[in-house]
Amino acid sequence: MVVQYQGKQNEIPATFTIRIIGNNLSKSSSNYQIDLLVGDKQLPAFTTSIHQSLSNCLKEIYLFRKHNNIVFDASSEKMAPKLVPYDLTLYNCHKNMLFMA
Repeated sequence: MVVQYQGKQNEIPATFTIRIIGNNLSKSSSNYQIDLLVGDKQLPAFTTSIHQSLSNCLKEIYLFRKHNNIVFDASSEKMAPKLVPYDLTLYNCHKNMLFMA
């Protein structure tokens, strides 16, 4: 899953890309790997790059974003056309975590 947002880092406009890769390890467990890019440069963003839930991925992005003065414009959201329906549903359910105050 690839999602892009327009936003700012330290008041400088930028395009942010979130890549979330779901890896189904079994019928009862999934892991998600996340990357955050500014333009085409990957940020060394996270304490761990693999999470057991999409919700934890989004919390990690939120914390990194808050700590590094990054603001996403929610109205600029663009998603890549090829999405796993389950991941899209989960993302839409939990994406409000990215925009917490």
